[in-house]
Amino acid sequence: MKATKKQELFMQEAIRIASENIKSGNGGPFGAVIVKNGLIIGRGANSVTSENDPTAHAEVMAIREACKNLNSFQLNDCELYTSCEPCPMCLGAIYWARPSKVYFAATREMAAMAGFDDSYIYNQIPLPPLERDIPTRQLILENAITVFDEWVLTEKKIPY
Repeated sequence: MKATKKQELFMQEAIRIASENIKSGNGGPFGAVIVKNGLIIGRGANSVTSENDPTAHAEVMAIREACKNLNSFQLNDCELYTSCEPCPMCLGAIYWARPSKVYFAATREMAAMAGFDDSYIYNQIPLPPLERDIPTRQLILENAITVFDEWVLTEKKIPY
């Protein structure tokens, strides 16, 4: 799709963040911005290695900042611009945050050529838990469902 001038500016900012992140040595070559009403309300750069946090991907960091700035756990009417196609973890976070649109520049195949191959994770997700490479087993406890029963009954919940 051909970008509008504004979309191009926002994507260029995500790419600039990724480039600056490489130069600073803070993490991988990924950047993201979140936009609402034509203004950037969240920025994020990959800081996995500098923060020793495997969840500190650019999209997640931008979501955290935007949500803090909006004082909300949802990104309604927001757009996310990211320098690369989101990985499975980021895609999950994006769906939980519920922006209206997501735009990416580089593809996951391009990232794989640079050593960031998410295909392994994409291939693990559809497997039944017992067939995944990381042992994933259910521990059956009688009270496992009780917290969900409590959730259904509480008047303090905020649905998400």
